[in-house]
Amino acid sequence: MAAIALEGLTKRYGDVRANDCLTLDVQQGEIFGYLGPNGAGKTTTIRLLLGFITPTAGQARVLGTDVTDRRGLVSAKHNIGYLPDEPEFDSRDTGREVLNLHERVKGGQRRGELLELFEPPLDREIREYSRGNVRKLGLVTTFMHDPDLVILDEPTSGLDPLLQQRFGRFLRAERDRGVTVFFSSHILSEVRRLCDRVGIIREGQLVEVSPVETLLDRTGKVIRLESADPIPADVFRLDGVSDLTVSTDPADLDSLDTVRECTFTFTGNISALLGRLSEYELVDLTIEEAPLEDVFLKFYGDDSDA
Repeated sequence: MAAIALEGLTKRYGDVRANDCLTLDVQQGEIFGYLGPNGAGKTTTIRLLLGFITPTAGQARVLGTDVTDRRGLVSAKHNIGYLPDEPEFDSRDTGREVLNLHERVKGGQRRGELLELFEPPLDREIREYSRGNVRKLGLVTTFMHDPDLVILDEPTSGLDPLLQQRFGRFLRAERDRGVTVFFSSHILSEVRRLCDRVGIIREGQLVEVSPVETLLDRTGKVIRLESADPIPADVFRLDGVSDLTVSTDPADLDSLDTVRECTFTFTGNISALLGRLSEYELVDLTIEEAPLEDVFLKFYGDDSDA
Protein backbone atom coordinates (compact mmCIF):
# COMPACT_ATOMS: atom_id res chain seq x y z
CA MET A 1 0.00 0.00 0.00
CA ALA A 2 1.29 3.44 -0.94
CA ALA A 3 1.75 5.86 1.94
CA ILE A 4 0.35 8.65 -0.26
CA ALA A 5 -1.87 8.07 -3.31
CA LEU A 6 -3.26 10.83 -5.51
CA GLU A 7 -5.63 10.19 -8.40
CA GLY A 8 -6.79 13.11 -10.49
CA LEU A 9 -6.46 15.40 -7.47
CA THR A 10 -7.68 18.88 -8.36
CA LYS A 11 -8.18 22.09 -6.40
CA ARG A 12 -9.69 25.11 -8.09
CA TYR A 13 -10.13 28.63 -6.82
CA GLY A 14 -12.49 30.17 -9.33
CA ASP A 15 -10.76 29.91 -12.70
CA VAL A 16 -7.38 29.14 -11.13
CA ARG A 17 -6.34 25.50 -10.78
CA ALA A 18 -3.87 25.42 -7.88
CA ASN A 19 -3.61 21.65 -8.36
CA ASP A 20 -4.65 20.22 -11.69
CA CYS A 21 -5.43 16.49 -11.97
CA LEU A 22 -2.43 15.21 -9.96
CA THR A 23 -1.85 11.45 -10.06
CA LEU A 24 1.00 10.13 -7.94
CA ASP A 25 1.96 7.33 -5.52
CA VAL A 26 4.56 7.76 -2.77
CA GLN A 27 5.73 4.39 -1.52
CA GLN A 28 6.31 3.42 2.08
CA GLY A 29 9.89 3.96 3.18
CA GLU A 30 10.97 6.47 0.53
CA ILE A 31 11.96 10.11 0.61
CA PHE A 32 9.97 11.91 -2.05
CA GLY A 33 10.90 15.46 -2.99
CA TYR A 34 8.19 17.77 -4.25
CA LEU A 35 9.94 20.38 -6.33
CA GLY A 36 8.83 23.69 -7.70
CA PRO A 37 9.15 27.45 -7.19
CA ASN A 38 6.88 29.48 -4.96
CA GLY A 39 3.34 29.51 -6.31
CA ALA A 40 3.66 26.26 -8.27
CA GLY A 41 1.10 24.43 -6.10
CA LYS A 42 3.28 22.57 -3.60
CA THR A 43 1.66 23.90 -0.43
CA THR A 44 -1.83 23.39 -1.87
CA THR A 45 -1.05 19.69 -2.29
CA ILE A 46 0.16 19.45 1.31
CA ARG A 47 -2.96 21.20 2.63
CA LEU A 48 -5.12 18.76 0.65
CA LEU A 49 -3.23 15.77 2.04
CA LEU A 50 -3.77 16.97 5.60
CA GLY A 51 -7.45 17.75 5.14
CA PHE A 52 -7.04 21.49 5.67
CA ILE A 53 -8.85 22.11 2.39
CA THR A 54 -11.21 19.92 0.35
CA PRO A 55 -10.47 18.72 -3.20
CA THR A 56 -12.56 20.12 -6.01
CA ALA A 57 -12.20 16.80 -7.85
CA GLY A 58 -10.21 13.57 -7.67
CA GLN A 59 -9.01 11.61 -4.67
CA ALA A 60 -6.14 11.53 -2.19
CA ARG A 61 -5.30 8.91 0.41
CA VAL A 62 -2.75 9.08 3.21
CA LEU A 63 -1.83 5.88 5.05
CA GLY A 64 -4.81 4.27 3.34
CA THR A 65 -7.32 6.91 4.51
CA ASP A 66 -9.35 9.11 2.18
CA VAL A 67 -8.57 12.73 3.03
CA THR A 68 -12.29 13.59 2.84
CA ASP A 69 -13.05 11.05 5.59
CA ARG A 70 -12.79 13.44 8.54
CA ARG A 71 -13.07 10.82 11.27
CA GLY A 72 -10.61 8.49 9.55
CA LEU A 73 -8.14 11.28 8.87
CA VAL A 74 -8.12 12.31 12.53
CA SER A 75 -7.13 8.74 13.40
CA ALA A 76 -4.49 8.60 10.63
CA LYS A 77 -2.89 11.82 11.86
CA HIS A 78 -1.72 10.04 15.01
CA ASN A 79 0.83 8.42 12.65
CA ILE A 80 1.64 11.56 10.65
CA GLY A 81 4.17 14.28 11.43
CA TYR A 82 3.81 17.69 9.79
CA LEU A 83 6.17 20.65 9.65
CA PRO A 84 4.73 23.72 7.89
CA ASP A 85 6.83 26.28 6.10
CA GLU A 86 6.25 28.76 8.93
CA PRO A 87 5.60 26.87 12.20
CA GLU A 88 3.40 28.87 14.57
CA PHE A 89 3.54 28.45 18.34
CA ASP A 90 2.09 30.60 21.10
CA SER A 91 4.67 33.36 21.42
CA ARG A 92 4.19 33.55 25.20
CA ASP A 93 4.99 29.87 25.75
CA THR A 94 8.47 28.53 26.33
CA GLY A 95 9.82 25.78 24.10
CA ARG A 96 9.33 23.34 26.96
CA GLU A 97 5.66 24.28 27.31
CA VAL A 98 5.13 23.81 23.59
CA LEU A 99 6.63 20.32 23.73
CA ASN A 100 4.61 19.41 26.81
CA LEU A 101 1.42 20.36 24.98
CA HIS A 102 2.33 18.34 21.90
CA GLU A 103 3.28 15.37 24.03
CA ARG A 104 -0.09 15.40 25.78
CA VAL A 105 -1.89 15.51 22.43
CA LYS A 106 0.05 12.95 20.38
CA GLY A 107 2.81 11.39 22.47
CA GLY A 108 6.50 12.08 22.82
CA GLN A 109 8.44 8.84 23.05
CA ARG A 110 11.33 10.27 21.01
CA ARG A 111 11.41 13.69 22.64
CA GLY A 112 14.71 13.28 24.49
CA GLU A 113 16.54 11.89 21.46
CA LEU A 114 15.37 14.71 19.24
CA LEU A 115 16.23 17.40 21.77
CA GLU A 116 19.79 16.13 21.85
CA LEU A 117 19.90 16.22 18.06
CA PHE A 118 18.34 19.62 17.32
CA GLU A 119 18.88 21.50 20.63
CA PRO A 120 16.15 24.18 20.67
CA PRO A 121 16.38 26.53 23.70
CA LEU A 122 13.58 25.12 25.87
CA ASP A 123 13.43 27.71 28.63
CA ARG A 124 13.10 30.78 26.41
CA GLU A 125 9.77 32.11 25.22
CA ILE A 126 8.95 31.58 21.55
CA ARG A 127 8.85 35.33 20.94
CA GLU A 128 12.58 35.37 21.70
CA TYR A 129 13.34 32.60 19.21
CA SER A 130 15.19 33.14 15.96
CA ARG A 131 13.72 31.62 12.82
CA GLY A 132 16.26 28.79 13.07
CA ASN A 133 15.25 27.99 16.66
CA VAL A 134 11.57 27.92 15.67
CA ARG A 135 12.52 25.43 12.96
CA LYS A 136 14.47 23.29 15.45
CA LEU A 137 11.50 23.18 17.81
CA GLY A 138 9.23 22.36 14.88
CA LEU A 139 11.40 19.40 13.89
CA VAL A 140 11.13 18.01 17.42
CA THR A 141 7.34 18.36 17.46
CA THR A 142 7.14 16.75 14.01
CA PHE A 143 9.05 13.57 14.87
CA MET A 144 8.62 13.19 18.65
CA HIS A 145 5.59 10.84 18.42
CA ASP A 146 7.46 8.51 16.01
CA PRO A 147 5.18 8.90 12.96
CA ASP A 148 5.02 6.53 9.98
CA LEU A 149 4.60 9.38 7.48
CA VAL A 150 6.20 12.81 7.67
CA ILE A 151 5.15 15.78 5.53
CA LEU A 152 7.63 18.65 5.48
CA ASP A 153 7.26 22.05 3.83
CA GLU A 154 10.70 23.65 3.24
CA PRO A 155 12.18 21.80 6.25
CA THR A 156 15.67 23.33 6.38
CA SER A 157 14.68 26.97 5.96
CA GLY A 158 16.50 28.96 8.64
CA LEU A 159 18.87 26.16 9.67
CA ASP A 160 22.61 26.74 9.58
CA PRO A 161 24.67 24.48 7.25
CA LEU A 162 25.90 22.23 10.06
CA LEU A 163 22.37 21.56 11.27
CA GLN A 164 21.19 21.01 7.70
CA GLN A 165 23.77 18.22 7.39
CA ARG A 166 22.68 16.75 10.74
CA PHE A 167 19.06 16.86 9.63
CA GLY A 168 19.95 15.15 6.35
CA ARG A 169 21.64 12.26 8.14
CA PHE A 170 18.67 11.96 10.48
CA LEU A 171 16.17 11.94 7.61
CA ARG A 172 18.02 9.20 5.74
CA ALA A 173 18.14 7.12 8.93
CA GLU A 174 14.38 7.57 9.32
CA ARG A 175 13.90 6.37 5.75
CA ASP A 176 16.01 3.32 6.51
CA ARG A 177 13.70 2.60 9.47
CA GLY A 178 10.75 2.53 7.06
CA VAL A 179 9.41 6.07 7.61
CA THR A 180 7.94 7.73 4.52
CA VAL A 181 8.98 11.33 3.94
CA PHE A 182 7.21 13.73 1.60
CA PHE A 183 8.86 17.09 1.50
CA SER A 184 8.36 20.23 -0.49
CA SER A 185 11.41 22.24 -1.42
CA HIS A 186 12.79 24.68 -3.95
CA ILE A 187 16.39 24.01 -2.83
CA LEU A 188 17.68 21.73 -5.57
CA SER A 189 20.88 20.66 -3.81
CA GLU A 190 18.80 19.50 -0.85
CA VAL A 191 16.53 17.43 -3.07
CA ARG A 192 19.49 15.86 -4.83
CA ARG A 193 21.20 14.97 -1.55
CA LEU A 194 18.19 13.47 0.22
CA CYS A 195 15.56 12.18 -2.19
CA ASP A 196 14.92 8.78 -3.73
CA ARG A 197 12.43 10.23 -6.22
CA VAL A 198 11.26 13.68 -7.13
CA GLY A 199 8.10 15.16 -8.56
CA ILE A 200 8.28 18.48 -10.40
CA ILE A 201 5.16 20.64 -10.34
CA ARG A 202 4.55 23.58 -12.63
CA GLU A 203 1.46 25.79 -12.53
CA GLY A 204 -0.40 23.13 -10.59
CA GLN A 205 0.47 20.24 -12.89
CA LEU A 206 2.95 17.40 -12.39
CA VAL A 207 5.36 17.62 -15.28
CA GLU A 208 7.80 14.91 -14.15
CA VAL A 209 8.07 12.10 -11.59
CA SER A 210 11.41 10.25 -11.66
CA PRO A 211 14.24 8.92 -9.54
CA VAL A 212 16.78 11.67 -8.98
CA GLU A 213 19.48 9.63 -10.75
CA THR A 214 17.27 9.31 -13.84
CA LEU A 215 16.92 13.07 -14.04
CA LEU A 216 20.67 13.51 -13.67
CA ASP A 217 21.40 10.89 -16.35
CA ARG A 218 19.05 12.65 -18.71
CA THR A 219 20.93 15.90 -18.20
CA GLY A 220 24.25 14.20 -18.90
CA LYS A 221 27.80 14.95 -17.79
CA VAL A 222 29.81 18.13 -17.78
CA ILE A 223 33.14 17.51 -19.56
CA ARG A 224 36.13 19.82 -19.12
CA LEU A 225 39.36 19.15 -20.99
CA GLU A 226 42.64 20.73 -21.93
CA SER A 227 44.93 19.25 -24.55
CA ALA A 228 48.65 19.72 -25.10
CA ASP A 229 47.99 19.86 -28.85
CA PRO A 230 44.97 21.09 -30.85
CA ILE A 231 42.28 18.44 -31.31
CA PRO A 232 40.35 18.39 -34.61
CA ALA A 233 36.83 19.69 -34.07
CA ASP A 234 35.46 16.58 -35.81
CA VAL A 235 36.39 14.59 -32.68
CA PHE A 236 33.64 16.42 -30.80
CA ARG A 237 30.99 16.00 -33.48
CA LEU A 238 29.16 13.28 -31.59
CA ASP A 239 25.51 12.82 -30.71
CA GLY A 240 25.00 14.22 -27.23
CA VAL A 241 27.52 17.08 -27.34
CA SER A 242 25.93 20.42 -26.45
CA ASP A 243 26.67 23.77 -24.81
CA LEU A 244 30.26 23.80 -26.04
CA THR A 245 32.42 26.56 -24.59
CA VAL A 246 35.94 27.03 -25.97
CA SER A 247 38.13 28.68 -23.33
CA THR A 248 35.51 31.11 -21.98
CA ASP A 249 33.33 31.73 -25.05
CA PRO A 250 30.35 29.73 -26.37
CA ALA A 251 31.16 28.18 -29.72
CA ASP A 252 29.57 26.46 -32.71
CA LEU A 253 31.37 23.24 -33.62
CA ASP A 254 30.68 23.80 -37.30
CA SER A 255 32.72 27.00 -37.17
CA LEU A 256 35.78 25.41 -35.54
CA ASP A 257 38.78 23.61 -37.02
CA THR A 258 40.50 22.61 -33.79
CA VAL A 259 39.90 22.70 -30.05
CA ARG A 260 42.53 22.89 -27.33
CA GLU A 261 40.58 23.81 -24.16
CA CYS A 262 36.81 23.42 -23.80
CA THR A 263 33.81 22.60 -21.63
CA PHE A 264 30.62 20.93 -22.85
CA THR A 265 27.65 18.86 -21.77
CA PHE A 266 27.54 15.27 -22.99
CA THR A 267 24.55 12.91 -22.90
CA GLY A 268 26.04 10.25 -25.15
CA ASN A 269 28.27 7.23 -24.61
CA ILE A 270 31.24 8.27 -22.48
CA SER A 271 33.32 5.31 -23.69
CA ALA A 272 32.87 6.42 -27.29
CA LEU A 273 33.99 9.92 -26.41
CA LEU A 274 37.04 8.71 -24.48
CA GLY A 275 37.95 6.43 -27.38
CA ARG A 276 38.06 9.42 -29.70
CA LEU A 277 40.22 11.36 -27.26
CA SER A 278 42.64 8.53 -26.50
CA GLU A 279 45.11 9.38 -29.29
CA TYR A 280 45.62 12.93 -28.02
CA GLU A 281 47.81 14.07 -25.15
CA LEU A 282 45.44 15.56 -22.58
CA VAL A 283 46.73 17.91 -19.90
CA ASP A 284 43.48 17.74 -17.92
CA LEU A 285 40.14 15.92 -18.17
CA THR A 286 37.25 16.06 -15.68
CA ILE A 287 33.84 14.41 -15.93
CA GLU A 288 31.15 15.59 -13.53
CA GLU A 289 27.42 15.20 -13.12
CA ALA A 290 25.47 18.16 -14.45
CA PRO A 291 23.83 20.16 -11.67
CA LEU A 292 20.19 19.40 -10.88
CA GLU A 293 19.49 23.05 -11.64
CA ASP A 294 19.98 22.23 -15.32
CA VAL A 295 17.24 19.61 -15.09
CA PHE A 296 14.92 22.06 -13.41
CA LEU A 297 15.46 24.69 -16.09
CA LYS A 298 14.27 22.22 -18.72
CA PHE A 299 10.85 22.35 -17.06
CA TYR A 300 10.79 25.99 -15.99
CA GLY A 301 13.16 27.89 -18.24
CA ASP A 302 14.70 31.17 -17.17
CA ASP A 303 11.49 32.34 -15.47
CA SER A 304 12.00 29.96 -12.53
CA ASP A 305 12.56 31.56 -9.14
CA ALA A 306 13.74 28.38 -7.48
